[in-house]
Amino acid sequence: MTPRAQLANSSRSAHPGTGRRVLITGGASGLGLALARAFAERGDRVLVGDLAESRPDSVPGDTAYLRLDVRSQQDWDAALAHVRETWGGLDVLVNNAGVATGGRIDVESIADWERVIDINLLGVVRGCQTFTPMFKEQRSGHIVNTASLAGLVHGPGMSSYNAAKAGVVALSETLGFELAPWDIAVSAVCPAFFRTNLHESLQGKDTAMEETALKLITRASMTADEVAAVVLKGIDRRKRIILTDRLGHQAYWTKRLVRPAYDRVATKAGQKLARKSRDA
Repeated sequence: MTPRAQLANSSRSAHPGTGRRVLITGGASGLGLALARAFAERGDRVLVGDLAESRPDSVPGDTAYLRLDVRSQQDWDAALAHVRETWGGLDVLVNNAGVATGGRIDVESIADWERVIDINLLGVVRGCQTFTPMFKEQRSGHIVNTASLAGLVHGPGMSSYNAAKAGVVALSETLGFELAPWDIAVSAVCPAFFRTNLHESLQGKDTAMEETALKLITRASMTADEVAAVVLKGIDRRKRIILTDRLGHQAYWTKRLVRPAYDRVATKAGQKLARKSRDA
């Protein structure tokens, strides 16, 4: 059997919970780890990619592990080769790796911008570029890109993060139409704040924004496991945009349908941030 035929015959993406082959970047912590556990519990085969050279203790024992720095095309090529050799194909690619960033435009440095774009946006682009040829050969597959509610609703003091995540949403929508002829689904996951360790990756000089982000994360009502459960349902339904909580739905539809109300809330948030920065 030719490699192309092997790929075509081995795809299971249309049958959730029946041993799908799943690669998750940034899968050793936060939402990525929660997704790895959730997929594995359903009987899917999971390969976790993350920065550690050796398998972190947090990674579930019923999943495989591979070092994968999403900034490195060499690491992506190694992941593709590993998937081909081990599984013969892939059903779900979850581009989840990302970092937190925040800061006002006159405080955050270009280096901070370059870092978040390289990881949060170009890391997703590299994953899509690397695995799309395989998905096309299979004529099936599902690309799941972790964006954020910040990719849809753009509050003040987070311009670099908002821009990167908005780029992920735009990329996902574009590829959803571009790859549909091959029966390849593309979803953008857009959670609001939830309890996670994402704030640990915050870097930069804007302490006022860092304090705000930490407060929003620690006060969030949803856990990563709860968000992951919603995401899996969205993947099963092949949804283009996966909103994970009531706040996200409210913010998204308020911006789309009641723009003046959205503008008032965002303006007040900007004023509050300005007062806090003056006091800092």
